[in-house]
Amino acid sequence: MSFGQGGPSWGPGDPQRNSDHDNNASGRWQAPGGQVPGGGTPGGTPDWAALADESAARGRRKKLLLIGGGVLATAVVGALVAAVVVAAGHGSDTSGKNLPSPETLPSKSGEALPSFTPKAPAPPPNPKDFISSSKKDTAPLSAATLFPGATIAVGDHTYAKAGTHRTTACSSVTQGALGSVLVNNGCGQVIRATFSKGGIAVTIGVAVFDTEAQARKAMKQSAGGVASLNSGVPTFCRNGSVCRRTANAYGRYAYFTVGGFTSGKNVTQSDANVFTAGDDVAEFTFRRIVARGQAQASAAAAAPAR
Repeated sequence: MSFGQGGPSWGPGDPQRNSDHDNNASGRWQAPGGQVPGGGTPGGTPDWAALADESAARGRRKKLLLIGGGVLATAVVGALVAAVVVAAGHGSDTSGKNLPSPETLPSKSGEALPSFTPKAPAPPPNPKDFISSSKKDTAPLSAATLFPGATIAVGDHTYAKAGTHRTTACSSVTQGALGSVLVNNGCGQVIRATFSKGGIAVTIGVAVFDTEAQARKAMKQSAGGVASLNSGVPTFCRNGSVCRRTANAYGRYAYFTVGGFTSGKNVTQSDANVFTAGDDVAEFTFRRIVARGQAQASAAAAAPAR
């Protein structure tokens, strides 16, 4: 039997076999030159710790070789990638043509997107526009529409309505120079109403014009005043008695008040109740004119578009 080509044969009667057997009675293999692997001695027990160290050293050398080879391969691949990136950054490709920049690339669709211009809703009508001109102020107008009901209330003050009157002869219901002022500025009609409370009466006369400018001019030029309407109350502010008068305008309406005692007593600066009554009646009339404009503006806003 042989172990490898050219190795010694262990046959019966082989003197060399017997000699080897005598020299190595343990039957363990001996390295050439009489040395035992692992640092043992010929004919003795191998040094197993040394063998283990040699095996571990061979494993470490193999591992280092593998790691070194991997690092070298990674470096080579990285260098190749960097070379490709640098070449691409210089605008060259395999065809020798420059790559298009992102700005020159075609979009997904050649059709332009539709654009919409938002349309702002129309502003609501201005209520004052409807009471500033006879062309727009077309709602019914009378003593009943201006002064509805049997009483009026302003704050916590309540006044009874004594009577109303309407005329197109504007100067006929005035005192002093007010008649000519109304006529010269184009007055179309005067609507009067009288309100009373506790021996105090106030008459208000609303002069109606075609435009706001006419009404404001008549108010600024006013002199004298509106004549008291003595309907439902004793005669007041006549026959030279001193009374309190006011003049105002809003839109195409100019309105004038005269207030005093139904007893004929003269009004003085200390008669606060007369001043308050006149201001309350004027404020109520102003609110009615404003409400007229608001009602017409609301109706116009609700009307279907033409």
